[in-house]
Amino acid sequence: MCPMHNRVVRFSALSFALSLMLQGCSMAPNYKAPFERMPDHYREQSGNGAWHPAQPADKLQTHWWEQYQDSRLDELQQQLLKANPSLTAALARFDAAQAYASQLHAGLFPQISASAQSLRQRQSDHRPLRGDSQTSVYNSNTTGLSLDFDLDLWGRIRNQIAAGDAQAQASADDLAAARLSLQHQLTTLYLQVRGLDAQKEILMQSLDAYGKAVQLTRDRFQGQIASELDMARAQTQLAQAKTQMDDVCAQRNLGEHAIAELVGELPSNFRLAEDPHPIVLPTLPASLPSSLLQRRPDIAGAERRMFAANANIGVVRAAWYPDFSLTALLGGQTQGEGNLLSAANRYWALGPLISLPLFDGGRRNSQEAQAKAQFDEAAAHYHEQVLQAVREVEDSLGQLRDLQLQAKDEQDSFNAARIAEKIATDSYQAGAVSYLNVVTAQTAALQAQQALQIIETRRLQGNANLMFALGGGWANS
Repeated sequence: MCPMHNRVVRFSALSFALSLMLQGCSMAPNYKAPFERMPDHYREQSGNGAWHPAQPADKLQTHWWEQYQDSRLDELQQQLLKANPSLTAALARFDAAQAYASQLHAGLFPQISASAQSLRQRQSDHRPLRGDSQTSVYNSNTTGLSLDFDLDLWGRIRNQIAAGDAQAQASADDLAAARLSLQHQLTTLYLQVRGLDAQKEILMQSLDAYGKAVQLTRDRFQGQIASELDMARAQTQLAQAKTQMDDVCAQRNLGEHAIAELVGELPSNFRLAEDPHPIVLPTLPASLPSSLLQRRPDIAGAERRMFAANANIGVVRAAWYPDFSLTALLGGQTQGEGNLLSAANRYWALGPLISLPLFDGGRRNSQEAQAKAQFDEAAAHYHEQVLQAVREVEDSLGQLRDLQLQAKDEQDSFNAARIAEKIATDSYQAGAVSYLNVVTAQTAALQAQQALQIIETRRLQGNANLMFALGGGWANS
């Protein structure tokens, strides 16, 4: 073996040993998981209002909407997971992020390629340094293998991989957040439609009562007991109730169309059977988990993007240091005859490659400043997500508390209105009052009953909002 070859081998071995010693070297700042000071309790929560800490192994129910005990809602949720186009797009983005992370992992391994070439070529008669004995036309057959391996002494590739993996994890959190958001939209729309079914049932009962009242007033008018004004008032009341029914049906159609879009169906082909039966309101626990940081996918994704931004600082910092790589070539070349792999036709090369930009006009400084600014942006976004999450929980708790009080007051109002309606009707039939008293009492009773039902629907939707704000309910699986 020639002395030059021995020196190349020794230098390569030295470079390889150095790379092994520096494998743990990284230019990225030490990353610490962000800490957010959480309150001791929710201000808007009734009862003891305490938080209880969540353990990392805690998991929420996957099908959190099952707390409403509605089989049709469960069927629609399953259909949403299979056919919603937005969810399909989010899944594709997740797959792309996973594939990109896998591409980055390839940088840890040597890049090996093979080539083969068979040419017949002619060289110029006036080529510089051409010998007199050289032919003008000749064959050239070449085959070979090449290897390139970046030693990654300063962690550039490893930080790229860490950032790519973190971005892939963030993409998985984005997928979970998209799934949770769509499930929440479907649940609130379904509760709205069911509330409209209950409104329609109330109006159907009122239409029946008003129709009978019109007939009663007509009979009394024909018997000259009631006036024409009473007859007009009864007919007006019936027509106004029909108008309300038309409005409820129109709102229900819009809700049904929105649900069809979520579950990936054409509105013309989708039908949701009417069901006026009330949905059970899930019981709110006395204490809720302080687990937003562990369970909400949007917060988890924001934290992973912070980690990726931190790793990217290490990537740009590594550009300040020399880049070491190993290069190897092995192959054979002939003029069209002979064995390409014979010793006489063989060629090879082996050695290190070192590169270091000496002047770039301040580009690396700017790139590092940009990476640090992007980290600051990711940290601020994480803090924003936490504040938003706590605010959403507080909003939902406050809304549920207020709606509970409203429901109690409205129930008292409805009970009193029903008593007044009965008194007015009996008094009218006895000839003690005009029909205006009946119309006023019936209208007040209908409005109170509708308002009570609307409040119940809003309580159900507020309950769904709270489950969404907590990252998918509060019960452990």
